[in-house]
Amino acid sequence: MRTQFNGIRIEPGMSVEVVTLNYGNPLLTNGAQEVISAFKRIYDIDIKRAGICSQAYLDVEKLG
Repeated sequence: MRTQFNGIRIEPGMSVEVVTLNYGNPLLTNGAQEVISAFKRIYDIDIKRAGICSQAYLDVEKLG
């Protein structure tokens, strides 16, 4: 099921990995810039413009 937010298509299963030096949630650190940049780099979409750069739309999973 494809979903569009502000004209930006988001597909289920889209994911990115972000390496961070702090132990906090990357969505709550530095304006989520690392996560925004990762989605732009991998999928060429702007999740900030789409309005989905929050825990309401994205799940954060700590690896390792």
